[in-house]
Amino acid sequence: MSILALDLGTSSVRGLILDNAAMPQPGALARRKVALAVDRDGSATLDPADYLAALIDCLDDLNAAGQLDGVELVATAAQWHSVLPLDASGSPIGPLMTWLDTRPSALPGAAHPGDADDFHQRTGAWWHRFYWTVRLPWLRRHCGGRPARFVGLPEYVLAGLLGAAPMSVSQASGTGMLDLVTMDWDAEAADLAAARPGELPELAAADWHGQLRAEFAHRWPALAGVPWSPPIGDGAASNVGSGCLDPTRVAVTVGTSAAVRLVQDAAAGVPLPPLPDPLWRYRVDHTRIVTGRAYSAGGNLYSWANRELRLPQGAELEQALGLIEPGEGVPADPRFGGDRPPGRAPAGAGELRGLGFGTTAVDIFAGLMEGVCRQIAGDLGKLESMVEAPVTEVVLGGGALAASDWWRRAFGVVLAPRRVRYMPEPEVGAVGAALVALGRRDGSGVARDIGQTVDGDSASKLPASQPLYPS
Repeated sequence: MSILALDLGTSSVRGLILDNAAMPQPGALARRKVALAVDRDGSATLDPADYLAALIDCLDDLNAAGQLDGVELVATAAQWHSVLPLDASGSPIGPLMTWLDTRPSALPGAAHPGDADDFHQRTGAWWHRFYWTVRLPWLRRHCGGRPARFVGLPEYVLAGLLGAAPMSVSQASGTGMLDLVTMDWDAEAADLAAARPGELPELAAADWHGQLRAEFAHRWPALAGVPWSPPIGDGAASNVGSGCLDPTRVAVTVGTSAAVRLVQDAAAGVPLPPLPDPLWRYRVDHTRIVTGRAYSAGGNLYSWANRELRLPQGAELEQALGLIEPGEGVPADPRFGGDRPPGRAPAGAGELRGLGFGTTAVDIFAGLMEGVCRQIAGDLGKLESMVEAPVTEVVLGGGALAASDWWRRAFGVVLAPRRVRYMPEPEVGAVGAALVALGRRDGSGVARDIGQTVDGDSASKLPASQPLYPS
């Protein structure tokens, strides 16, 4: 049995083939970059038609290489929080708004939640520009058309392939409009969004599976009749793929952005534990929740600094960073892309402080990277306050961390005395989505890889169970 796993990200779309243990198969990967349109007004959008075309190209590549043969299940990890207005025919009205877009604001005279804390506890979210409660009214006024309904990125692209793609509870929770206990649209949230009947997506049942439309089943015969599972939010999928499936083990993921998250069991209808104000809570699926904090800066900040500071490359950069102990970089606020909720700082809120004539580009870079570490460390403490057992292990992952040994060491220092491990698997989100689709709850398909360090010469000497940063 093989599994086709899709990762619908902000900067790229990827398709890869996994074995029946949800492990990536060598060479069985197709990837297309996608063009994120970012402007000074705070916009951050994707062209939905181009995105669908990129996904089709990936599947064409895998098909041409014969790598779709034997696929018996399709799983998807997809970015949370996107929104796209559609007209009555189902065609997009303008571009797709991503999580990075900071333009939406509450319209004059707009209602707000009657009890903000109760709203936060029910939905895991806030009345904030990041969520559909603010985005839908703003889009109606500014999208340049008359929306008939709204969808997210995975619903749009999968509907193009499957014909029908209801919204998973995982994706719906990322809109900030789902009651996390009943797993239905929250009535107050719908009122705040002024959502009329039919404007919100249909919600997928726990046992929903889709199948390819006839034209694509003909195009990719190996996928004809193969079931497609509901898409999982990328953050939730990364936790599962990292083996972080209980509150004692927390995942820190640094891709385009960054996040710290923990997973707990939570069946439908069962009251949830109190949620501290700075933290959000979403659904992994119908049986689990994920709680955490996310940040606008991660690998995107690394790329910006690398480009604009004209840093040395590769080993030369790591050698220069090796002269800087964590804490000795330039004091920095890494919120270049603004705040993720509940913060409200706009794009351009980043700062560098304490610059002098002796300050080097590498000093600035170190300060920015450590700024990301310290943001995460502060909120990890808040996560620990909501669970009985202490967090004993942090698993680092995400493609951005592969670029710098020094950045990983900085995380180890800042997150001490917790045991910190690094997981070099770059496709952890796709792996997690496959594990959820398979109904695997132990995460053992990838847990054996946690602890593999690439820190200098020790990479080949440490056994798989050796922590990168011992407590």
